[in-house]
Amino acid sequence: MTSETIVHLERCHVKAWPAFETRDIHGWHWRYSGGGSQRANSVSTIDFTGNDPEAAIDTVETLYRDKNAVVRFQTFDLTQPADLPDRLRARGYRETEATVTMARPIQTIAAPDDTIEYASADADWQAVYLGAITENRRAVNADILRAIPGPRRFFACRRGGRTISTALSVVGFGCAVVECVATREDARRQGGAEAALRALEAWAATQDVQTIGLQVVASNAPAVALYQRLGFVAAAYNRFWMKP
Repeated sequence: MTSETIVHLERCHVKAWPAFETRDIHGWHWRYSGGGSQRANSVSTIDFTGNDPEAAIDTVETLYRDKNAVVRFQTFDLTQPADLPDRLRARGYRETEATVTMARPIQTIAAPDDTIEYASADADWQAVYLGAITENRRAVNADILRAIPGPRRFFACRRGGRTISTALSVVGFGCAVVECVATREDARRQGGAEAALRALEAWAATQDVQTIGLQVVASNAPAVALYQRLGFVAAAYNRFWMKP
């Protein structure tokens, strides 16, 4: 996968999970939303247009401290400047959660019969997704869901009159990214997530994009195995850095 595609995927993931407050810091995208979402409370480091990274880090730290918030950066394989991880280590930042960006060329497929597509998340969809994440993320993530820009679609696998699995797709920069894959605890290992993802790809293939991608916690072996089974391959790694 080309470096350009990896950057486009990263831009689309930033678009897909919008923070409530943002600032441009010499090309870096400072984000704050409160709650437990790491992406919505960290600095995306796709671009850097300044001449003094240390001064930019100082600005980031001041902005988060003014919010009484954790200072957090998100880096990836093509972060700018390239030596930012070394600069953060030198300042005492520690690496926390790592995610892997997985991607592949999009395919034209048919949506499974037991799936539904929505323009907005209904109550059942939200109950499944929000029920699968930590409590400190639920309120903020529910608000973020309402703010996600288009083109977007929500997908559900429904069986027995109820939603058992969810997924969300957002399109941008020539890519379709996958978000919010979740399954009811009592419906796991029944193929619901795979069905929702296939419905998602069927829609995304109509959106004039070439690549479909997602980000998954690197240590989440069952999820990584699911995506590998669907043909996704690792394209880049993201890391979150936090200052104690």
